[in-house]
Amino acid sequence: MRVVTDDGVSLAVEASGAGAPFLMVHGFTGAKEDFSDHVARFAEHARVVTFDHRGHGESDHPTELTAYSLDRLAADTLRVADALGLERFCLLGHSMGGMVARRLVLAHPGRVEALVLMDTSSGPPEGIDPDLVEAAAEVALIDGMTALRILLDEADVLGSEADQRVQATRPGYVEFNARKWAQVSPAAYATVVREIVGQPQQLEAMAQIMCPTLVVVGEQDVSFVDDATRIAAMIPDASLVVVPDAGHSPQFENPEPWFDAVDGFVRQATSEPQGVG
Repeated sequence: MRVVTDDGVSLAVEASGAGAPFLMVHGFTGAKEDFSDHVARFAEHARVVTFDHRGHGESDHPTELTAYSLDRLAADTLRVADALGLERFCLLGHSMGGMVARRLVLAHPGRVEALVLMDTSSGPPEGIDPDLVEAAAEVALIDGMTALRILLDEADVLGSEADQRVQATRPGYVEFNARKWAQVSPAAYATVVREIVGQPQQLEAMAQIMCPTLVVVGEQDVSFVDDATRIAAMIPDASLVVVPDAGHSPQFENPEPWFDAVDGFVRQATSEPQGVG
């Protein structure tokens, strides 16, 4: 289905299953298909909703830089929930999607029944060189995403042994990532990547999050594992799961431990009557 935002951008949305609403938000240069391996099993007990961010996948790709920001993506996420009649929902955010989820739950705490923060941060990610980010943004805008991919493959900022293993052993995985990359708008890339490294630190504000929260991170995700520990310690009664033999995308790199942790949390968190907590 398509959901149109207040500024006229059309978002590609998929929904399946019945039960407690579970909205899954993909990361930077990702797509709704990042969760496709697991949607059917979640949908056995939940109404699972995934969508492509603006500038990604099958959603519209505005060319104006002003069409993109983390707050804009949070507003889009809430618009998807509203369009599907989801007053309260369990929310999972992966990487940049976790930054979007953080902003959404802090601004609209009454909407989020339970929260999963996955391989994400409370502010600018650790170990990401702002000068490299600025150079990448300029390449995206001037030379395009194909030229940028060549440069970033050399840097391999979020690479890990687990990611390399999946690329080498899962048929079609390299091509899948290439298709997602090719669908990213240069304007979206340049604007959002700059904001990711320049965003304010919100760790202390996360103490305000009162809904049940699971923080999950791959043990090889060096840019995010320490922040995950701090986030879990800051949010009252949050749980932390470190997925072994996994990097930045544990749903691909070690899927069964990741699924068991997330599915168990969602089942428990949504077993209480909606509106409680």
